[in-house]
Amino acid sequence: MMKQWILSALIFCAFPSFANEEVDYGLLSETLGHLIVRQLDQPGLSFQMERVIQGMQDEQAGKAAPMSEEAYEQMVCSLQEQQFVQAAEQNLAAANTFLHQNSSKKGIQTVDEKLQFQISHEGDGESVGPDSVPLIHYKGQLIDGTIFATSEGLNQPVALPIKQSIPGFAKGIVGMKEGEKRVLYIHPELAYGLSGQLPPNSLLIFEVEVVKANTALADIAQQEIKEQTSIQ
Repeated sequence: MMKQWILSALIFCAFPSFANEEVDYGLLSETLGHLIVRQLDQPGLSFQMERVIQGMQDEQAGKAAPMSEEAYEQMVCSLQEQQFVQAAEQNLAAANTFLHQNSSKKGIQTVDEKLQFQISHEGDGESVGPDSVPLIHYKGQLIDGTIFATSEGLNQPVALPIKQSIPGFAKGIVGMKEGEKRVLYIHPELAYGLSGQLPPNSLLIFEVEVVKANTALADIAQQEIKEQTSIQ
C-alpha cells in the first residue's frame, strides 16, 4: 500500500515523441518532493517532516523502517477512527447548541426539536405533498458557512423526489407553496448523521425555493395529452 501511495505522485505514460527530450532530474526531483508533501497533508494527520525526511534517508541507506507497513496502516486507521469519533461528538454538541439558540430568534418556526425553518418569502401556488417531486432551487451549507451542495451552477431548478431526500429536508419542504422560499435547519439525526461524505453529525442549513410543487403530476398530464393525441 505504501509503495502504491508514494507512486501515485508519479505519472507513468508512453509518448514516443518525447523519447529524445532531455530530462532535468533536478526539477523532476524537486517537483516530486512537492507532490509527496501534498499527499502528506491529510485531514487529522500531522506528520513530522523531519522524521519523514529521516525515513527517506534511512530507506535509501538500506536501513529497516521502524514499523511494518501493516502496523503503519493499523495505526493510521486507529488515529483516523479516534478523530472521527471526536469530530462526531463535537459536531453533535454544536448542532444541539445551534438549534437551541436559533429557536429563540424572530421568525424561526419549530417542526420538532430537530427541525426548524424560517420563511423568507411567501408563496401562493400549490403545496408540496409527501409524495411530490418538487422543482426547486437550493443551497446547502454547514454551520461554518461551507457550501456543500447547490443548484446555482446548473442555471435551472432541480426535480427532487421527496421520498428520496433526507428526512429533515423532506419534512421541511412538505407544505411549501410554489414561489415560497424557506431556510431549513436540520439536526444531524434527520440528515446524514455519521454516514455520507460530510463531517460526521453535521447540522445542515438549506435555502430552498419551490418553483413547482409537483413535477410528477405535470409529467403524468403531459403523458395523458400525448396518449389522447395519438388515439385521435
